[in-house]
Amino acid sequence: MLERIADGLNIPRPAMGLGRDEDAVASRDPGTVAVEGGADRSLAGVGASVEASNLVRLRLGLDEALAAASVAPRQLELIEESASERMRIYPSASPQVMLALLATDCREVQVLSLRRQPAAVQSRLSGVAALLATMCADALMRLGDVSEARRWYGTAIHAADDSGEARFRVLVRAQAAMLPYYFGDPTQSVALADAALAVTSIASSPGALAAAGRARALARIGAAEQARSAIDQARRLFDQAGDEDTDVAFRFPAKRLLFYLSGAYTWLGDTGEAYRVQDEALRLYGAVPAVPIDAALIALDRSMCLAQDRRATEAAVTARDAVADLPETQRTEIILTRATDVATAIPDESRRGEVAVLTDYVRACRESARRLGTTAALGP
Repeated sequence: MLERIADGLNIPRPAMGLGRDEDAVASRDPGTVAVEGGADRSLAGVGASVEASNLVRLRLGLDEALAAASVAPRQLELIEESASERMRIYPSASPQVMLALLATDCREVQVLSLRRQPAAVQSRLSGVAALLATMCADALMRLGDVSEARRWYGTAIHAADDSGEARFRVLVRAQAAMLPYYFGDPTQSVALADAALAVTSIASSPGALAAAGRARALARIGAAEQARSAIDQARRLFDQAGDEDTDVAFRFPAKRLLFYLSGAYTWLGDTGEAYRVQDEALRLYGAVPAVPIDAALIALDRSMCLAQDRRATEAAVTARDAVADLPETQRTEIILTRATDVATAIPDESRRGEVAVLTDYVRACRESARRLGTTAALGP
């Protein structure tokens, strides 16, 4: 090769370290190269052989990479079982305790997801991440940390989309719709519920949840006709695919449907139907509900109905009892905000006696919550 370069550029051989010019052999065919034994082999043939060898190595490496996984099948099953256990205990546990537990699981899934995993494994990891992130977001919402809850709902939606599973994509959007309903603009709840319902045309329990959430958000913004249509849709979807009775997080049994409809009828001002739905829901939750926050929120809906019916004293007493019946660690901002809504709904001239007691009690609960440090952080 050096000889051909020297010949082509008219460079003296000694300058290239090739000896004297007279030692140069006759010019060779540029398409051949000398090989051991004096035989010539085509340069194109050599290149093709090298290329084929490289492709073989590349294929073998790609096969190895696709087959490699840092998650053993049993390890993945354990991660999913842990997430299921978190969903089982979540409804009855305090949000502070749950955030500490969820943080550990989130870190484990994060570490495994940062490594290259086969598509089927990564899909399952992303599904678990979606559920864990949604529980984190919900816990933060209950504590009133709206900004951080919104970010975690965003993470949950990202993970659900990455999983490729329609049920997760519907579920996390339906759950995310709760945040602006309680802390923000309910029109955003409608948009998120619409996005959830648009993911799939197949009736599902998460779809019924999305429709019910949409109904109460529409009722809250005063879109009465649309709200009643959404109530019908929620009932229809539930009849087609609703869950059996359970207290596991993110499931949607009949009592949770009634819980959502309680909010819808309350904001519609249909207090007669609201009372009926609330009675049925509380009967299904039982005298000692496994999901105390749901029962408390239903009681606060009833307080709002009583306030609308100008039964101020009953409204205030019912609201105060709803808060007081909860364990102290569950008297979080989502509950205290709804109790404040009740007091605000009572006309100024009636804000005395039990209404004043309610206002003072809510203030004391907020101070207690601050002392308990309920704005828990997930840590690094």
